[in-house]
Amino acid sequence: MPNTNLNADTHSLSATERDFENNIRPSVISEFTGQDQIIENLKIFIKAAKLRNEALDHVLFHGPPGLGKTTLSRIVANEMGVSIKETSGPVIEKPGDLAGLLTNLEPNDVLFIDEIHRLSTVVEEYLYAAMEDYRIDIMIDTGPNARSIQLNLNPFTL
Repeated sequence: MPNTNLNADTHSLSATERDFENNIRPSVISEFTGQDQIIENLKIFIKAAKLRNEALDHVLFHGPPGLGKTTLSRIVANEMGVSIKETSGPVIEKPGDLAGLLTNLEPNDVLFIDEIHRLSTVVEEYLYAAMEDYRIDIMIDTGPNARSIQLNLNPFTL
């Protein structure tokens, strides 16, 4: 499945460098070394989600650079048999940017937001609703003509 990568850091690499980097990263959970407790928990979570035929519950990986947060997100998507969409918190400037990402996810896809702590408060509020209810409310027009449209989303893993 194609990996739609919106991460600016990866875009700065040449195609050859990007291919090399992707080839040396583990792609399945059994190839990942380190973070033993996290890996054991993820194995259980992934198995349970697959048995229920549902999206994996949302997961927050945190820590300094180089611990494998991006790699683990890609592994989760691969183990679940779904696509991953990658972006960065600072790229999502307004709720419409987030809506564009969320409405293009297929059922059970993984959405990885690097630097998620840099999302604006307004965008965070939209994301919370999407995570809890798999839907978002979009405001159309302003003033007396303003109205809200509710968009249902496919279940996804953040």
